Amino acid sequence: MTSLPSVSPYDNMSPVAQVAYRARAAAADLAPLPRSAKDDALLAIADALEVRTSEIVAANAEDIARAREAGTSEAIIDRLTLNPERVRAIAADVRDVAALPDPVGEVVRGSTLPNGIDLRQVRVPLGVVGIIYEARPNVTADAAALCLKSGNAVLLRGSSSAYSSNTALVKVIRDAVGGSGLPADAVQLVPGESRDSVRELMRARGMVDVLIPRGGASLIRTVVEQSTVPVIETGTGNCHVYVDAETDIDMAVEILINSKAQRPSVCNAAETLLVHKDIAAAFLPRALDALADAGVTVHGDERVVEYADATKATIVPATAEDWETEYLSYDIAAAVVESLEAAVAHIRLWSSGHTEAIVTTSQAAARRFTQLVDSTTVAVNASTRFTDGGQFGFGAEIGISTQKLHARGPMGLPELTSTKYIVTGDGHIR
Repeated sequence: MTSLPSVSPYDNMSPVAQVAYRARAAAADLAPLPRSAKDDALLAIADALEVRTSEIVAANAEDIARAREAGTSEAIIDRLTLNPERVRAIAADVRDVAALPDPVGEVVRGSTLPNGIDLRQVRVPLGVVGIIYEARPNVTADAAALCLKSGNAVLLRGSSSAYSSNTALVKVIRDAVGGSGLPADAVQLVPGESRDSVRELMRARGMVDVLIPRGGASLIRTVVEQSTVPVIETGTGNCHVYVDAETDIDMAVEILINSKAQRPSVCNAAETLLVHKDIAAAFLPRALDALADAGVTVHGDERVVEYADATKATIVPATAEDWETEYLSYDIAAAVVESLEAAVAHIRLWSSGHTEAIVTTSQAAARRFTQLVDSTTVAVNASTRFTDGGQFGFGAEIGISTQKLHARGPMGLPELTSTKYIVTGDGHIR
């Protein structure tokens, strides 16, 4: 008797579909695992990153060489670069994630119903998470660690500019995961360097449970508009610092410079300064000099330009485009406003909903500002740079969501879970 040929589940599947299929199987295996198993894998990843640093840095050098050949800006190259110190920092971040509480199985709410049924809502993994991101290879390790800890399989689609780096990182991570007894397919790099693989990932509904884009406005808009897979929208950061009429000028200058110039290429850097008219004469000359010392060009409205004459400021007249621009550079838009309410109106019109800060000595003004501003984070007398999963104590973040459904703000482990209800009865029927 002739046996029938076996049929592979991968027959007629594209490479992208194959990794999604394997991820789905891995996610099912990960979901019931105890914290100890996941933490052991994360610690193994951290150790492997350090042991194989030279391998990762060598692969990264290939990406850097291609970037320089293509005339890529130094700011992008800096984001792309991995050196031994940065790899050690990535390994430390993975260990930090291992030390965090496991959200899976946490009871969100529970009660015994009047009929005696026990009802619990518990956290469960999302399943298969796809991450589409740009030239930051550290995201590869951060996303893998957060997804593993929360019981999810992850499909990583970084930019072609970091292809060698991401390939090396994923190989190291997969070897460590498999060596720890977990399914190596819990962490996979989406094959392909063209946009075709991205488009296919965005249409893998039923195989991929959620997509999270991390990058510039164009990338995020493309994923949100073209994906049939549910998307958690991470947003751009057109962040504002408002200096109130009642303020500590020394503090306001320090917060402004930290918000803008400490690291201008990130989404929580300030892009617009708003100054109450009653404090402008005292504050702006000092602020403009401080911005000049930090190398920042000011795109100012007419009233800001008037205060610049006796300062060192590099200033250009602001246009309407400046108010909506996420510069990610040593540039800031600036305007004088009539009131706190005028500042809020400006923010409502132009903000991307990421982070806004008020610097004030008035409790009433602080309370009013936090009530009226509708962004993921509102800072009172603190830098916009604090909107960060690590700074909030969440460990490495998967992104900062500026939408209002499922997750908002820095996304840590709980945001990588959904919930299910467990109904326990004793022969109960309706």
